[in-house]
Amino acid sequence: MGPLVARLSRVGQRLRQADQAHPRVLDTAVVVLVFLMFCLPDLLHAGGGDGDGPRRFRLAFTRLPVAGMLALQAGLVLPLLWRRRDPAVAFGAVAAVFVLQWSLGAALRADIALFIALYSLALHGRLRQLPWACGVMAAALILVAVRASAAVSAGDALFFLLSTATAALALGLVIRIRRAQLAGLRERAARLEIGRDQRSRLAAAAERVRVAREMHDIVGHNLSVIITLADAGAYATAVAPERGRETLHLIGDTGRQALGELRRVLGILREASDGPKNAPELSPQPGLTDIDELCKGVRAAGLEVVYRTAGDVDALDSGVQLTVYRIVQEALTNTLKHAGADARVNLTITVQDIRSAGVCRRHDPANEEGHGLVGMREGAALYGGSLSAGPAGGGWTVEAILDLTPQGGAQ
Repeated sequence: MGPLVARLSRVGQRLRQADQAHPRVLDTAVVVLVFLMFCLPDLLHAGGGDGDGPRRFRLAFTRLPVAGMLALQAGLVLPLLWRRRDPAVAFGAVAAVFVLQWSLGAALRADIALFIALYSLALHGRLRQLPWACGVMAAALILVAVRASAAVSAGDALFFLLSTATAALALGLVIRIRRAQLAGLRERAARLEIGRDQRSRLAAAAERVRVAREMHDIVGHNLSVIITLADAGAYATAVAPERGRETLHLIGDTGRQALGELRRVLGILREASDGPKNAPELSPQPGLTDIDELCKGVRAAGLEVVYRTAGDVDALDSGVQLTVYRIVQEALTNTLKHAGADARVNLTITVQDIRSAGVCRRHDPANEEGHGLVGMREGAALYGGSLSAGPAGGGWTVEAILDLTPQGGAQ
């Protein structure tokens, strides 16, 4: 059964594709098929004696001339050409000819066209047109049952005709519902695919923002230190050559540190196809233990930094430590950039009941809020915290408060 169903499915798919490309071909094929199967036999028996069927049945109906029979057959079959483009008009035309034919007392095999038209209306027409179509169909079939009562029982004839009409109507509705379900599934699949693509783009954009922020923190801080050291070295070379050489060594160390961090950040962007042989040497993300080294670097640039901690800072998880490290790094970078190397910084990290951590620095106020301050606010917001920056006591204060309450904890 499996291969047969698959083969039939492929044949049906090809037919649908051909119908979409040439819709009138199928309608014409239906009309030709109805003519050959139901109209041609009546035309062949029209002038050939008594024809087929019981004598009582033949005598109960009017025998039509060939021209009249051909005209009624054309009226029944030709409207099927637009049964899909305008199914209500096609059904109305077929029903009118059908009623005219049975009013004359004639019976034709081409009457099957009325059931095809009802099926097409149920499948392609508007649903609000079905009630009146069913009423017209019932009236026409009652007329047929009455006219055929001389040959067969009116009840039996009406039951057979109404059953056939119900089958045609039900078949059209079932196929219509099935097509609507398939269209809904295709639309849902398209929406899911669009949503997946959007989520992928959002994830890629978020990753780009994260990498850009990481690059800003690394490059901005280390370049500020290098520039400050270069300026100090240029001055020291003229008055104290030994101090100048020491400054150049510090610039080299800072540059190598920046290069290592850049390689670490850019290494995670490599394609997996590069293989483990070409994988970069990775190092852990910086934490609070690396702040001492960070302060040492800016002190070498001439910045006076007083660093203190309070509370159990080692109990903070790595994500919080990285956030605090980046905030401190950006704060010290902005101090070098805006306040100069002769500024004094008071840096304090406080942990209270493992609930909050604070970072504070002081230097001369800056006139503009750059991307660094925005990045610090975003980092604090990741932990439900806040960041404030502004003049205080003749200097500038930045305070970050992070909420370290575990998510999903007791309220």
